[in-house]
Amino acid sequence: MSGYRFATDLRVRFSETDAQGVVHNAVYLVWFEIARVAYLGQFPGGYKGLVEQGVDATTTEAYVRYLDGTRFDDELRIHVRATDVRGARFRFEYVVERTNEPPGVVADGWTAHACVSTETLRPTRMPAWLAEAIGQVEG
Repeated sequence: MSGYRFATDLRVRFSETDAQGVVHNAVYLVWFEIARVAYLGQFPGGYKGLVEQGVDATTTEAYVRYLDGTRFDDELRIHVRATDVRGARFRFEYVVERTNEPPGVVADGWTAHACVSTETLRPTRMPAWLAEAIGQVEG
């Protein structure tokens, strides 16, 4: 996927589908979170390490555009990239791609985030080491 340097794979579970066998719309946000945590896992300590250093990343906005339905046992690749890293704010962009038949992009979207202190829940700058590491990964 052009412009994306990180992806994680998953398979649609039966519990993620509705009575018609189609994945429920809210599940895509869960998949975004799975990809986001996997992305942060590239860095020392991952998401858990960030929290242990006193910084949490709260979600402030989310958007999903549905392009095609997905069903039980579909094989998916969630592409993710970090963008707009500025001070306390940053954004993740996602593309959900079905890799089995029929292949193709089934959804895309983004989530916006703000770094906050784990103690006060007040905005705080993203740690410099993480901003630099993201800059290196994203080029």
